[in-house]
Amino acid sequence: MGRIPLCSVDGLKRGAWTAEEDQKLIAYIQKHGEGGWRSLAKKAGLRRCGKSCRLRWVNYLRLGVKRGDFTSEEAQTIIELHAALGNR
Repeated sequence: MGRIPLCSVDGLKRGAWTAEEDQKLIAYIQKHGEGGWRSLAKKAGLRRCGKSCRLRWVNYLRLGVKRGDFTSEEAQTIIELHAALGNR
């Protein structure tokens, strides 16, 4: 027996995030820190499930997340490591 999935509850918003939702999530995490994702959404005033909040933070909003193409140096490092290690 596991936890009851909160994402299946009616009334939770799905789909694209708005800028207002992003700001609420950023403000809450800056004030209270990461963690407690299941209760974070309700405490932050978001109508999202905790998993959605966690994924939004980790993949898009967190500071230091680099998006875009690899630099030529990064691409070369990947090629060298693949040649040395293979598909591990």
